[in-house]
Amino acid sequence: MLGSVRNAFIGTVAFGVMVGSPTVVQAADYTLDPYHSKAEFSVRHMMISNVSGEFAKVTGTAQYDGKDVKSIKVDATIDANSIDTGNEDRDKHLRNKDFFDTEKYPTIKFVSKSAKPAGKGQFKLTGDLTMHGVTKPVTLDVEGPTPEINDKHGNMKLGAEAKTVINRKDFGISYGGLMDNGGAAVSDEVKITLNIELARPAEKKAEGSDKKTEGAEKKAQATK
Repeated sequence: MLGSVRNAFIGTVAFGVMVGSPTVVQAADYTLDPYHSKAEFSVRHMMISNVSGEFAKVTGTAQYDGKDVKSIKVDATIDANSIDTGNEDRDKHLRNKDFFDTEKYPTIKFVSKSAKPAGKGQFKLTGDLTMHGVTKPVTLDVEGPTPEINDKHGNMKLGAEAKTVINRKDFGISYGGLMDNGGAAVSDEVKITLNIELARPAEKKAEGSDKKTEGAEKKAQATK
């Protein structure tokens, strides 16, 4: 009798634990699509115009459970030599020791530390940015992530756009003097925009699963 009561009690507790425990959603692993991702920047020149450019080679990985932006983790690397402002002479100058010194510091890296919601379809991603041998915390204002779509090539994809503003002197890039009017030849403030596309392998259906589902649906209809 006591054994039966004990077994019933244990069973009730186990059932309660299973029902009451929250479902843990496993975060999916994504790879940054280098063909559809880039890092763009804009800096004020001589206080009269903006010079824009991009880093065309961006790679990295991310994690996301598909529901909670707090689950998002990002590890991205930019090839500093891939800088392109549309002017080869200027690009060569930006690669040398006056600016990025790409021979010594060939990459720019961002590793996220936390992600927090910031309104519908938006979140803030905080992490460490390493550039020119200096690491500083930065926060990205992100729009996204978009809902996943199937690219019909065996991948599930989603996208996001992230923006931030940094001071280049914080990273030891201080080249540029003053003009006659006292204005900076090159602004210290740099606006950055990241357009990112992430991909993961689409889940493959078990062979014959569609036929089994179709057969079950027909059987259910027949019994009505």
